[in-house]
Amino acid sequence: MQKIKLLGYILFTVLLTMITQAHAAIKSIDEFTGKMNHFPGYFSFFYDTENGKVYLKVDKLEQQFLLQQSLPNGLGSNDIGLDRGQLGNTHLVQFERFGDKVMLRAVNTYYRANTSNKAEQQSINEAFASSILAGFKVVAQNKRALLIDYTPYLLSDVHGVNRTLAATKQGNFNLDESRSAVYMSRSKAFINNTELEAVLTFAGTQPGKFVREISPDAYSLTVHMHHSLIKLPDDNYTPRNFHPQSGFWSIEHKNYAAALGESMYVRYIPRHRLTKKDPSLPISEPIEPIVYYLDPGVPEPVKSALLEGAQWWDEAFSAAGYKNAFIIKVLPTNADPMDIRYNVVQWVHRATRGWSYGSSVIDPRTGEIIKGHVTLGSLRVRQDILIAEALAAPYLNGNEIAKALQAMALDRIRQLSAHEIGHTLGISHNFAASVGDRASVMDYPHPLLSFDEQGKLDVSRGYATGMGVWDTQVIKYGYSDFTNQNETAALAAILKENNTKGLEFISDSDARAAGGAHPTAHLWDNGAAPSEELLRVLEVRKQALAQFGIHNIKTGEALSQLEEKLVPLYLFHRYQVEAVAKLIAGVNYKYEVRGDKPVKGAQVVAKPAQQQAVKAILTTLEGRNLVLPESILALIPPKAYGESRTRESIVGRTGLTLDAMALPEVAVQHSLSLLLNAQRLNRLAQQQARSDDFYSLDELLLQLYKQVFVALPSNNMVAKITQRVQFLSAKTMADLVASDNVSPEVQAQLRYYLTKLKDDFEQNSLLSNTSIGESAFKQYLAEQVNLFLTTGSWPDNFKALPIPPGSPI
Repeated sequence: MQKIKLLGYILFTVLLTMITQAHAAIKSIDEFTGKMNHFPGYFSFFYDTENGKVYLKVDKLEQQFLLQQSLPNGLGSNDIGLDRGQLGNTHLVQFERFGDKVMLRAVNTYYRANTSNKAEQQSINEAFASSILAGFKVVAQNKRALLIDYTPYLLSDVHGVNRTLAATKQGNFNLDESRSAVYMSRSKAFINNTELEAVLTFAGTQPGKFVREISPDAYSLTVHMHHSLIKLPDDNYTPRNFHPQSGFWSIEHKNYAAALGESMYVRYIPRHRLTKKDPSLPISEPIEPIVYYLDPGVPEPVKSALLEGAQWWDEAFSAAGYKNAFIIKVLPTNADPMDIRYNVVQWVHRATRGWSYGSSVIDPRTGEIIKGHVTLGSLRVRQDILIAEALAAPYLNGNEIAKALQAMALDRIRQLSAHEIGHTLGISHNFAASVGDRASVMDYPHPLLSFDEQGKLDVSRGYATGMGVWDTQVIKYGYSDFTNQNETAALAAILKENNTKGLEFISDSDARAAGGAHPTAHLWDNGAAPSEELLRVLEVRKQALAQFGIHNIKTGEALSQLEEKLVPLYLFHRYQVEAVAKLIAGVNYKYEVRGDKPVKGAQVVAKPAQQQAVKAILTTLEGRNLVLPESILALIPPKAYGESRTRESIVGRTGLTLDAMALPEVAVQHSLSLLLNAQRLNRLAQQQARSDDFYSLDELLLQLYKQVFVALPSNNMVAKITQRVQFLSAKTMADLVASDNVSPEVQAQLRYYLTKLKDDFEQNSLLSNTSIGESAFKQYLAEQVNLFLTTGSWPDNFKALPIPPGSPI
């Protein structure tokens, strides 16, 4: 018995010693960090210079804060989509301790219970998953704080670079820790935020085309990643309710504590915090203005243009009752654009032209914008100059400075600056603004160009300047101070005023679809009458093509460079075709709610407007409007030595030489894809069944057949292009017959016209007055159609050429 007691005592002593040693192994924070550099702030951190590690002091367990991840240094490829300054995930997070570990948990902010009942809130938290983003070992502690090694998480691919590279088929890349490190130059701590950055290298195999374009070593890609740990704003911000007609984006969550019979969906608009110093005054300075900072690396004269365009927003805030509420400055040289304290406009370089973006760091609880972050592509301004050069042929002597064309491009840059900042203010696109005398900078503008009586290109109205009427109304809704007013009534009055002013608002989902139905929601268009504007644009294009030549380039430039100028000129009408197509089977509507008076509903576009639209689009399929002038074909040679083809060049089938049929082909296919869109044809068939007053599918197909397949070309080149139009039209119709996106009734009508085409062409190929070439083509096309009608499959021996890039312009 005594031996057993003795053994128990020994075991207890050993266990007690082990526990004591374990506690002794965890040093105090002061002792552990004694030789490290200390950075005190919101989350204080220490940097171990010998081992290159960052240790984070966690003194706020189970206290929520924002974690924002971003990409300060990117890849420079629009196609890959990993740009300098790109914002990544925004998480509402908290640190939690589990024994000798600390977990970083991302809270699920979408599913909530907006109630004071703690048990009900807990039931929601337990019902829906959260996400543990990272786990850390406790390396030191004191009574009030823990110290964790944040380095492994900082050196991880939180932005998903390898996933993005894989998704864009750019190779198999993985993070190489041996070539990655903490980047202390941009790792700082402040009172309300802590900023940490790392330089990360990804090693890969089988690098793709876009990677090879932008990297000195395609097998090694180095970027920067940034973590912002941000203190949550105070509770003095009041969310503003979203309305579908407000012009703002929506921040949504689902409230499981909503009363029965009430919607569970809660929607706020995203906006910056802005309140008047004196709400009783009609005009007052704000307590804190909204300040944006421009990238100091922007060159002149673009820098001044960006500053001017950004400052337009102060006009809108003035109309909402503020003085000096919006300010734009150049970012100080010692400031970090990734620092959460700065709203920034960054000038981003890429290998090719690409989109610009306006994004924000938003408090997911309330919709309050913490930081606005704009990314502007530097090549956009050069694309506008290229378009203007293509139309204007300005270089009569060969060395002129095209000041008017550059001025127009800078007007576009002003507008682009205002547009992307508008997004960071919480405002969505309004693609119906162009019909209202260019009522908003939040539309996508197409240059409004014309020729004067002397045949000179007039660019004076190329782009609008200043705030639009719609922009002012949107700012009123989002930022007016209603401290001494009934906010609900005041917001309703603003929406009513929009209707009184005749302002329309239609955003992305209704404007971007190829089968879109709204008659005024278009990208890159002009005017309230789309069909008339298309015909006008075609005349501008015709005149520019007639004078296109040596005067479109400067002295010393290779003639082969004319090819890249020809592309945007030849396809100058491409976006107006999209606008016109939406009139066909179009439905006019707005984002109405019950209580709106009068109720508009969904009104089918009037038959005459649809007929006019079809006629206008069919004009783009006429050979005489598609043929390239002989003066152009005889001038543009293959690429000069030292130059190479780019994505902006023409893809053809004639080898190194300019393919005279290539641009006509892509233009025709573009028009056909819009005119014969499956959703559009399905709507037309239904409209035909609903009322004889509506434009019908029968009428569309008959008009198309008469113009395309009963065409009488005037000369050999027009004849060849007409044959290409006929082939593409027949193939498009066959593809629709074989598509499960097309209703059987529509398939039947398309098949009827294909059968008619086969019969007509078989007969016409035998006529004595047709040439051998024409007879051969008609016989060939009839055989292709017959094979499809017999087997249900079009022969796989022809694929339409890809259309050169268009957006963004």
